[in-house]
Amino acid sequence: MRMSRAVLVALCLALLLPATALGQGSRGGSAKDWVTVTGPVTVGPNQTVGNLIVIDGDVRVDGRVRGDLVAVNGDVRLSGTVGGDLITVAKQAVLTPGAHVGGNLSYFGERPVVAPGAKVEGDVTRVTQITDPLGFVGFFALWLAVSVSALVLGLLMLWLAPAALDATMRAVTTRPWATIGWGVLLFFGLPVLALLALITLVGAPLGVALGLALWPLYAMGYTTSAWLLGRRLLRPPRGRVLAFFTGLVILRVVSLVPWIGGVIWLVGTVVGLGALAVALWEARRTAVGAQPASA
Repeated sequence: MRMSRAVLVALCLALLLPATALGQGSRGGSAKDWVTVTGPVTVGPNQTVGNLIVIDGDVRVDGRVRGDLVAVNGDVRLSGTVGGDLITVAKQAVLTPGAHVGGNLSYFGERPVVAPGAKVEGDVTRVTQITDPLGFVGFFALWLAVSVSALVLGLLMLWLAPAALDATMRAVTTRPWATIGWGVLLFFGLPVLALLALITLVGAPLGVALGLALWPLYAMGYTTSAWLLGRRLLRPPRGRVLAFFTGLVILRVVSLVPWIGGVIWLVGTVVGLGALAVALWEARRTAVGAQPASA
C-alpha cells in the first residue's frame, strides 16, 4: 500500500524546499502541493493541485488532485478526480457520481460512501481496527508523553536560544543537502561510535556517555523539525511559539497513522539534527572570522 507517499512528500517539501513550493494549486502550469493545518479546503472545478494534505478540516474536491489526498480529521466530499490514493483517518469520505480515484481508497474511521457512478481504481480498505483497548491505551499514553515532552523541550529551546532556531531555518533553506548529510551521519554514526567505544576498555566511558546522550539528541532533532515545519508554514511576522506549536501538532497528529509515525520520526529527527549541526558550524565559523587578528 502507498499510504505514506503523500504524507512523506508533503512534510519533506515543507521542511526542505522554499516556501513557494507549498501553495493552493493553480489553474495553469505546474500543480503545487497543498498542506493545510486547518480547513475547510475547497479545490474548485478548474483547479489542480499536486498532493493535498489537510490536518484538521473538511475537504471538498470538485477539481483535480494529481497526487494523493490525505484528510486526518475532516470529512471529504469528492466530485472531481484524485490521481493517487485517497486516505481518511478520522472522518468520512463521500464520492459523488462521476468522482474518480486512481489509486486506493483507505480509511481509518468511518466507512466511505461511494455513490453509483463513482469509480475507485484500487482497493477500498480499512487501514486498521483497534481490537485491544489496553494496547490502545498504552499506545496513546506513550504518544501523549512524547508530545508533551517535545512541547516542553521546544518551548525551552525557544526561550533559551531563539536565535539558534532561526539559524536552523537558514541552514535548511540555504544548505539542504548539507543538512541531510549531517543529519544522516549523526543519526546513524553516533550509535556506531558509541558501540565501538563500548567494546574497548579505554573508550567504555565515552561509549556510555554517548549512549545516554542519544535520546536527548534525537529529541532535540525531532523538536527542531517541528519548529522548521511550523516556521515554513507560518512565516514572520507570525510568532515563533505559534509556528512551533503548529509544526508540532502536524507531526504528532500524523504520527497517529499506523506505522507511518516511525517513518516521520526518522525523517524529522535526521533533518533536525542536520539543521542543528549546520547552524552550529556556521555560527562557529562566523565567530572565528569575527575575531580580531593578534598583533
